[in-house]
Amino acid sequence: MTAPMPTPMPRQPGQSQPIRQFDHVGIRVSDRIRSVHFYERLGFRETAVFSAYEANEMESPDGVRINLIFNGSQLNQGRNPLLDEPIKLPGITHPAFIVDDLYALKDWLDAEGITITEGIIPIGPRRITLFIRDPDYNVLEFNQLIDPEH
Repeated sequence: MTAPMPTPMPRQPGQSQPIRQFDHVGIRVSDRIRSVHFYERLGFRETAVFSAYEANEMESPDGVRINLIFNGSQLNQGRNPLLDEPIKLPGITHPAFIVDDLYALKDWLDAEGITITEGIIPIGPRRITLFIRDPDYNVLEFNQLIDPEH
């Protein structure tokens, strides 16, 4: 059962502006064609190209946006420098997307030959999750929210 959306928290004292929504995450990639194709398979569609910034915007049918940034160096080691190295550098390690049915997504990923790197596992009381990686080894998390009361 999907949990209801949480009630917004009150504004913190001294906060200059309320943060209303999350607009997008930028994902640096090394091969534009390969990456656009991969994210299209996940359901995103290219909605804008920002040539001056070597980037695009992609959007899911439900309005979730990502920006692919096409200036990444291709690393052939098969490793993510933020997650797979012994020295942990600061940075954003992964976006986390919400889906209605994580088990259906797992079945689709298996059928498509997209490797699941971890999951399906519970993380805390409100979600189950799985992880995959894109062609540049960027980590993507998918969550199904659960009602902890049931």
